[in-house]
Amino acid sequence: MTTERDTCDDLLLDNQACFALHSTSLMMTKVYKPLLQALGLTYPQYLAMMVLWEKDGLTVGEISTRLLTDPGSLTPLLKRLEGEGLLSRTRSREDERVVIVELTAQGRALREQAKSVPQCILGASGFTLERLQNLQSELQALRSHLQDSLTG
Repeated sequence: MTTERDTCDDLLLDNQACFALHSTSLMMTKVYKPLLQALGLTYPQYLAMMVLWEKDGLTVGEISTRLLTDPGSLTPLLKRLEGEGLLSRTRSREDERVVIVELTAQGRALREQAKSVPQCILGASGFTLERLQNLQSELQALRSHLQDSLTG
């Protein structure tokens, strides 16, 4: 039997997984901010650069798929990175609707400067590497399950 108190507890903000994820994401972004300012990047720009550091020469569509974002919202971000000399965008010769994004020498060099960021985040988390990796694994499983529930 569900009581009125049980129903109210279900609606407490701190009992919501979505708020735990959202508020943690906000805090994580705040921790990243000074580290990324030193690199001249915003957090969304850093994510895009990480995708390209992982595999250069991707299309805007491939980057947006990897980041789970809309290509239209990614384009202004990529234009800013191009304006800063970190990447180039060129139209595909086969299909001019497709834009290929490639790192410049400056963009590749920035990767070296960014190598200390993950260790700083680990330190700020107060977690061991193993515990943080386990959390990442759990969150990836949750994301995958949520994606499946939306598509099927």
